[in-house]
Amino acid sequence: MSANDLARGHSTATLSEASRLPVALSPEIRSLWDGARLCGPAFTVQGAGGDNLALHHAVLQAPPGSVLVADVGGARYGHWGEILTVAAQHRGIAGLLIDGGVRDVTETEKLGFPVFSRNNAIHGTRKDFRGVFGRPVKVGGLTVNTGDLVIGDADGVVALPASDTERILDRADARVAHEKELMKQLREGRSTLDLYGGFEAAGR
Repeated sequence: MSANDLARGHSTATLSEASRLPVALSPEIRSLWDGARLCGPAFTVQGAGGDNLALHHAVLQAPPGSVLVADVGGARYGHWGEILTVAAQHRGIAGLLIDGGVRDVTETEKLGFPVFSRNNAIHGTRKDFRGVFGRPVKVGGLTVNTGDLVIGDADGVVALPASDTERILDRADARVAHEKELMKQLREGRSTLDLYGGFEAAGR
């Protein structure tokens, strides 16, 4: 099963609305490069701001196909760059979600490795803290557990609880089917106010 199949091809916006749960990360967490798509089960990493030793260990410990989800406190340091990207790809890691800074944007894009971060920064890091793995971490204002399904696209990032993932995906399927019918009616001349009912259309 491809990474995209894990989310049944759904966008983060669809999944967020279909979930009826607080699954969306802070909008400050964005893709490092345009067109990046992140999808895979989380492998959580508790690191330290300005220190990237935990990420080096995580690359060795994370199962293939997983997304590294790292809390480094939003620190503006280059915790991740080209060298770790190459190492992660060799290990079969699907991507990185980090509440903190990264660097080497151009090189990471050329490698096609999806990274979603709070900021870009070029300050170097120390290597003192080995990290804690597999425990809940706080990323983008949301608690993420190992095994949660992480999806990132141009709109943002969601983390679906492992226990609710299938139910959320089923709701997303139904939502997409409903919206296809709405699109059909709009092309036939109906208005959004007709379809949503007066002020219920606000925000659509």
